[in-house]
Order: sequence, then C-alpha cells, then structure tokens
Amino acid sequence: MKKNPWLLVLTIIGVFIVLGFAAIGAAIYTAFGDHNPQVTGNSVLVLDVKGIITDSRPFIKTLDKYKDDKDIKAIVVRLDSPGGVVGPSQEIYDAILKVRRDGKHVVASFGSLAASGAYYIAAACEKIVTEPGTITGSIGVIMEFVNLSNLYNWAKVDRYVVKSGPYKDIGAEFRPMTAPEKAIIQGMIDNVYGQFKRAVAKGRGLKLDVVGQLADGRIYSGEQAVKNGLADQIGGLAEAVDEAGRLAGVKGKVEMFVPSLKHKRIWDLLGGDRDDDDDLFGYFSKKLLGLDLAGKPLFLMTGLR
Repeated sequence: MKKNPWLLVLTIIGVFIVLGFAAIGAAIYTAFGDHNPQVTGNSVLVLDVKGIITDSRPFIKTLDKYKDDKDIKAIVVRLDSPGGVVGPSQEIYDAILKVRRDGKHVVASFGSLAASGAYYIAAACEKIVTEPGTITGSIGVIMEFVNLSNLYNWAKVDRYVVKSGPYKDIGAEFRPMTAPEKAIIQGMIDNVYGQFKRAVAKGRGLKLDVVGQLADGRIYSGEQAVKNGLADQIGGLAEAVDEAGRLAGVKGKVEMFVPSLKHKRIWDLLGGDRDDDDDLFGYFSKKLLGLDLAGKPLFLMTGLR
C-alpha cells in the first residue's frame, strides 16, 4: 500500500505546533506562575524593593506570608530604588518595624541605588549594609505639578470646575498655581519632611539636628553614608545575609531564601506600575506626559524616573 506523503508532512507540522504551544506554555508559567522554592532551616528571607515605590502591597503580602515561618530566622530587605510615593514607603517602613517588634531581625542591603523613600524604608531596619559606590541619601520630600494651560490654549480646549471651596482644585493642571496654594503645599511638604527626619533620627540613633544637616536633599556614596552614620558597614547582599544570620544567632551555614515573583501582568514586564483602573492607553499617556506621579508627595530622587 502506497503511503500518502502529505500525511507525513501534516504529522511533522502537527508535532512542531504541539512543541511550540508547549514552549509558550512553559514560558508563560515561568513568567506568571506561582512556583516558589521551599524554605529550608536556617534561612534568611530576602525581599526586594526595586524601582519607583508606588504600591506597598506586594512587599507586605510576601512579608506577611513568611514572617512567622520558624525556618525564617531573619530578613534582609534588598533595596535598589530611587524612592517613590510617601504613603507606600511609610507602609513598608511600618511593616518592618512591626516584624522587628515581633522578634525578627531585619537588615537592609543597598544595591546600586537606595535613595529617598528607599532610605526611609532602610531606616526601619536594624542594620544597613551598603556597597561603597551605592547612591543613597536624598532625604527630603518633593511634589511635582504640571501646568498644561498653554497646551490647552493651543488645542482650543477649555476646562471648567465647580468646587465646594477655594482650594478644592489645588494643583489643577489647566492653570498656574496661586501664591496661597503654593504656601499650603509647602506647609504640607514641611510636615512630611519632619516625619522623614524623625524616622531617620529614630532608626539611626542620631540627634534630630544632625539629621537636619544631612537631610538637605543631597546624595551620598555608600562610603560617605557609613562615615556620617546613615549606614553601618560596607558590603553586598551576601554580607547583609551573613549579618542577619549573626544577629539571629544562626549556627552554621546561613541559607538565602528569595521568594519568586508571581502573577505578573504584561505592563509589569514593560516596567510599569499601572493602577488596576487604568487602561493601557491611559497608563502610557500618563507616562509620556509625566503625569503618573504629578500631584503626589514623593520621597523620590528626581531625574531617575
């Protein structure tokens, strides 16, 4: 009986299609699946804070998942961030303090950059380990606004508001800010700045006036930070893990436990921090116009967005 050559061709094509779908499925599972390694005894949990801080929930959720695990002896917070929005930075700071009150030792490890809001978070940790060339500091508060009135005029677009009080539309992008409005914003910035300085003074055991001299927004190298009291020692992640294990009284080899990320979304892969109520067009429009962080008080080292 003569074999049909087309049957062989279709079979080969079918095999390649099946293998292709299997490869795509494996890639999707790797990027989006939940496949954490197992915690072993004498482990130090390493939690990352990367990029601009806009949401505290992923960090706190992971922290809550492992903080009571008896095999997790201590925690290292690995920071590689220019800072971010005030509220989420403070929420992470508070969560670390709570874990410390419950008896867990927490050490901060600085990567290439740990500035402003990232430093605020580090101030909650028992020790700070930094590379000598890490960029840190930038202690202060900044709030950005955008005035698009000329753009609206060019586009012949009129914006109107109906408001309950004279300052309800403070920071509106369709008009310049008035002097009284600037004074209100400055008062709030000064208040939050005071919160930042007090957190650093408490966490680092420094006098408030000393922190005030260091906290004028300038940046420091990791080596400078150790000298001025903003950090404890020079070292990388391995040294931070060893220090955390030492503080926890671990005998023998310390195991580093890094939980894997899960449930990524397509905009996460694009470096985004998209709110759930943003469509993709709105998200990228905000990024393009610089509106994504406008009108929010920030612990942020500018120029690194």
